[in-house]
Amino acid sequence: MANSNGDAEEKKEMDIRSFSSSQHNQTPYIHKVGVPPKQGIFKEFKTTVKETFFADDPLRSFKDQPRSRKLVLGLQAIFPILDWGRSYNLRKFRGDLISGLTIASLCIPQDIGYSKLANLDPQYGLYSSFVPPLVYAFMGSSRDIAIGPVAVVSLLLGTLLRNEIDPSKHPAEYLRLAFTATFFAGITQATLGILRLGFLIDFLSHAAVVGFMGGAAITIALQQLKGFLGIKKFTKKTDIISVMKSVFHSVEHEWNWQTILIGATFLTFLLFAKYIGKKNKKLFWVPAIAPLISVILSTFFVYITHADKRGVAIVGRIEKGINPPSVDKIYFSGDYLMKGIRTGIVAGMIALTEAVAIGRTFASMKDYQLDGNKEMVALGAMNIVGSMTSCYVATGSFSRSAVNYMAGCQTAFSNIVMSVVVFLTLEFITPLFKFTPNAILAAIIISAVLGLIDYEAAILIWKIDKFDFVACIGAFFGVVFASVEIGLLIAVTISFAKILLQVTRPRTATLGRIPRTNVYRNTQQYPEATKVPGVVIVRVDSAIYFSNSNYIKERILRWLMDEEEQRKATSDPKIQFLIVEMSPVTDIDTSGIHALEELHRSLIKRNVQLVLSNPGRVVIDKLHASKFPDQIGEDKIFLTVADAVLTCSLKLPEEV
Repeated sequence: MANSNGDAEEKKEMDIRSFSSSQHNQTPYIHKVGVPPKQGIFKEFKTTVKETFFADDPLRSFKDQPRSRKLVLGLQAIFPILDWGRSYNLRKFRGDLISGLTIASLCIPQDIGYSKLANLDPQYGLYSSFVPPLVYAFMGSSRDIAIGPVAVVSLLLGTLLRNEIDPSKHPAEYLRLAFTATFFAGITQATLGILRLGFLIDFLSHAAVVGFMGGAAITIALQQLKGFLGIKKFTKKTDIISVMKSVFHSVEHEWNWQTILIGATFLTFLLFAKYIGKKNKKLFWVPAIAPLISVILSTFFVYITHADKRGVAIVGRIEKGINPPSVDKIYFSGDYLMKGIRTGIVAGMIALTEAVAIGRTFASMKDYQLDGNKEMVALGAMNIVGSMTSCYVATGSFSRSAVNYMAGCQTAFSNIVMSVVVFLTLEFITPLFKFTPNAILAAIIISAVLGLIDYEAAILIWKIDKFDFVACIGAFFGVVFASVEIGLLIAVTISFAKILLQVTRPRTATLGRIPRTNVYRNTQQYPEATKVPGVVIVRVDSAIYFSNSNYIKERILRWLMDEEEQRKATSDPKIQFLIVEMSPVTDIDTSGIHALEELHRSLIKRNVQLVLSNPGRVVIDKLHASKFPDQIGEDKIFLTVADAVLTCSLKLPEEV
């Protein structure tokens, strides 16, 4: 073992010697770093704006087109149905019809249940699956997304609104505030899309969303214990401790065994149906139609046994007819206006995050492009129209979209089919839901939200990034043990904290030469990489800004001191050159240049020369504007690390 280590060290030393001798025996050709031509301020500003807001070049298809064609393309951009509608045929209609009918059978019972999460009457859930899907079908660009109320947004909206108005004491004001929040949720979504600010939703990391959704799923399931157990007096708080106290305090007097029997029986049936659908993908329709079957059977059972007279709580009368107009109910002034705006912004952002994530998932599975900004405009427009037609916040539902996808949907026309079925339900069938037990709605919601607990994703997050896992688990516990708002706040805070940490504390590394190559890589990743005598090479893996410039300067000096101590201990030659590899440095600001100047002055005191390798176009342009190359010397800036090392090695004394 000792011999093998000795051989390795000897081989490494020979490699260094052969490299050093080769450096002195050849006259190298060194290519200079290119300095880009100076851009005008207006052109530079235009380029920055384009890359920030129009990176996808949305007007590309309009180039070199006649005015009439531009008009058509403009209408198709706003209403994608005018584009895909031209190639619509009977085969696509067949797929959309089947998928539309399938998701309609799933959405009707879910909508009735989700409206209760938002503290609204059942018809408002159905209203929200009638108008918004119609608007989205004309304006949305996703072929697979199914629109309607969803559990998480319903719970979030219900919680935030209840903090402002008690729905049991002031139902009319509560309803008006719900429409106001929906209106401003739509305004928020449409504004982000029009101004092309969709990148803002990416600030909520995937890990935080996984934790938030998992915590919300458990909170929603716990809230259903009221209907599942037949409890009449239930806590209005959503944290797990308050809910469990409320459940166990009512165990002797309020639990209704008939209600529990109905709920447990159909929950078992629903979970079994989901198991069948997961085992055999061809039987996707089984879990899709199971909720409607459960509603029909349980309603019939309650009706013939008069279980409602034995303490089984039922839905009661659902208003018949389509959505009444609600423009006059939206608060455009008064004390509730700001409350509606605040609630709408939060609900709109969460709804947007969920819908765009779902749309992108299915777009990648079918290999087509999804324009996130167009999606935001479509979602915003449907919620604005929805708020004026008695709907509350609607978005893309993952469970319904998955069923829509597996049922073979071809276009957004499946949303129109679903909307027509909901319309017929509102016009003719709603009286039949009068005897539907609340327990079955609780069972449907519990079975639906269990899929939001993605423990496999949480395990993967733990394996990949521990800080991401902190964001995930923080959001999860925030929702479960505090409230939805606290969980959301924790998710956003930790996501921003991660961004700040990565910006203010970027990674740096020392580089060494991979044996028998001119490639220089991280010595921690490649332990066999050899260090160059008399030279230290440090790579900065980030843009250099005011937020991290001082840290980067100090970290580079610390790398230098560490190397000096190590080489002194092994009697290696004194360090005379410090090469900073700048390939990953995408940008630099005034503070960054000042940090380089301070670094240069510190190195002069140590008799060490500063050398730069491969600064990018933006960086070299700013360095020349600040006259920094004049300070260190134009001959100290190289195209590659290999060129820099070669030149520095030639300048070292022969004994080194």
